[in-house]
Amino acid sequence: MYNLQQNFIANISICIFTAAKVINLSRKYPKFNIDLDFVLIAVTTSQKDYRICYLINKHLGFNFTKISDLSVNIYNDEREVLFSRYHYNWETTETDFYFIANKGSDGYLIPELIKHDYFLLIKNYIDDHDLETLVSALNKIPEILTAVKIAPKKVKSRENLLF
Repeated sequence: MYNLQQNFIANISICIFTAAKVINLSRKYPKFNIDLDFVLIAVTTSQKDYRICYLINKHLGFNFTKISDLSVNIYNDEREVLFSRYHYNWETTETDFYFIANKGSDGYLIPELIKHDYFLLIKNYIDDHDLETLVSALNKIPEILTAVKIAPKKVKSRENLLF
């Protein structure tokens, strides 16, 4: 009996033995996978947000309009950091485009990508061909230095992009 108890204790993680039952204290916490249902394009330019949105509207036929700033708690305390945000919607495919500043009132939205000034976040469906055409068209705007597709899963601060 003693040998059986030693085996039992060795195979079970931290346990409390009571007269009636065994309670296992080792806990498994569920891992939450963030649903990254968006496409991300990083834009580098020296232009102000309203100016670059105007140029995108002009060259690509979009209609970006200013909406309320994105408020994110990037420092895990009481203060919220505000990031400029614009919105446009393709009604035919119900695709939403958000043009968001990377530099906010008191920090960066995506600190690991500080060399990029803005992000074009595309929610809902966009065809791969349309996406490549969009990135190519953005790169043809003279005031845009670079526009590159970024894999959201590789961004450490991707939670900041969930709104």
